[in-house]
Amino acid sequence: MSDFTPTTPIALQIRKIIFEKYNDVDTKFTNDEIFEIIQKNGDIDKSWIIDDLEPFFKDICDSGLARNIAQNFTTIWMKLFDPVEKIHCDACSQDVYLGISEERLCPNPNCKSSLNS
Repeated sequence: MSDFTPTTPIALQIRKIIFEKYNDVDTKFTNDEIFEIIQKNGDIDKSWIIDDLEPFFKDICDSGLARNIAQNFTTIWMKLFDPVEKIHCDACSQDVYLGISEERLCPNPNCKSSLNS
């Protein structure tokens, strides 16, 4: 991997996309769809492939935001456990996106502060 640093951390980009496009517990979405949107937005290392984002999607499932409902090679189908809400983190000055039942911690890997919703 290169030393490219995105303007907005990848974890926050993924959560924002989920909030804006898939914020319904009955809607299925894939890691491929989200990766395509991130690539289109341009705030990602051009050399990255879908496999480079796997840890971020694992974190989203581990945090309780979404669940893996099916997988086929590199494609992961997911659904939300709960609707996602937008919260402003005063510590890092970022808008962040959390599922209603997720722990109230900033998902920004550079912050992790407690949040008040």
